[in-house]
Amino acid sequence: MSSPARRNESEKAHIIILAIALVAVLIGMSFLSPHFLSVRNLLNASRFMAEIGLLSLGMAVVVISGGIDLSVGSVMALCAVAMGLLVSAGMPVLPAAALVLLLGVAAGALNGVVVTRLGLPAIIATLATLAVYRGIALGISGGEAFPVGEDFAWLGQGMVMGVPVQLVVLVAAAIAVGVVLRHTIFGRTIYSVGANEIAARFSGLKVQRAKLSAYALSGLFAAAAALIFVSRVSSAKANAGTGYELDAITIVVLAGIPITGGRGSIVAVMLALVTIGLVRNGMTLAFIQTDIQAVLIGALLILAVIMNRLLELLPATSKLPDAVQTASASTAPGGEASAHGSAMPAGSGRSPTQ
Repeated sequence: MSSPARRNESEKAHIIILAIALVAVLIGMSFLSPHFLSVRNLLNASRFMAEIGLLSLGMAVVVISGGIDLSVGSVMALCAVAMGLLVSAGMPVLPAAALVLLLGVAAGALNGVVVTRLGLPAIIATLATLAVYRGIALGISGGEAFPVGEDFAWLGQGMVMGVPVQLVVLVAAAIAVGVVLRHTIFGRTIYSVGANEIAARFSGLKVQRAKLSAYALSGLFAAAAALIFVSRVSSAKANAGTGYELDAITIVVLAGIPITGGRGSIVAVMLALVTIGLVRNGMTLAFIQTDIQAVLIGALLILAVIMNRLLELLPATSKLPDAVQTASASTAPGGEASAHGSAMPAGSGRSPTQ
């Protein structure tokens, strides 16, 4: 069995497990509160999922590429404050929102430049920008909240055919990201870079451009989440998105995307988002304290990591043929590694075009 086949089987198994877990959550939480399964409650819960969901989509792309972005919550705060300042200065809502989206892209691209051009580890670079962006947001806002007019409330409080607008935005974004990752050159490059960056370089792929684009895309989704947040609460605050980066990482890990990158499914990300969102909603309806909720979510994350590891070990018996083929290629006449590293992708067990 080839490496792509193992990856696909692992992703399918993870999606099935998440779907079963979601059904179990729906059943279990319905016993905690009689209001849990009401249409009104589920739609209301979806409003709060949209912001975390958008951050998780951007985080998923970055993690699949082999990186991580700890600054998404701070980028969200910076963009929220920028939106409040622009609207307070008299700028119309739509041009202000467009500038905020560009600001998010710029903040994310800066993360990508630091990682790809300066060579800093992603976790260090984005930890630094987490503090920088949050500090800027607090500094320019002075700790104050900026009210946003009712003409912008439709994004965070409006409905489309009985469905919250932000839920429509989230679903559309998820579909777009899923299509891009699976059916475009950029998406295949993201998977290749995460699977084996060295092999991707030797294959002629534009590794740095792909990684920088992944961080820019994460910044774009953080800005979109900021716009939804500002519209939902009708004010812009510098504390927007506090701790959201941890929620996004939790969802990505629960979705089965390894921190080392190289594989992942947007369908699994959405299932993980809904599962965690409904777990929190159900516990809130049951009046479970927030500190206990944090402990339970942390335990869920640990279980997700263990499950990911078990799924990786299941097809281990199929790795022997790849190893034998690699060993045979290295000992066969003319099978020596070339100066361009052609044997390296074979040793990795992954194709640079995956």
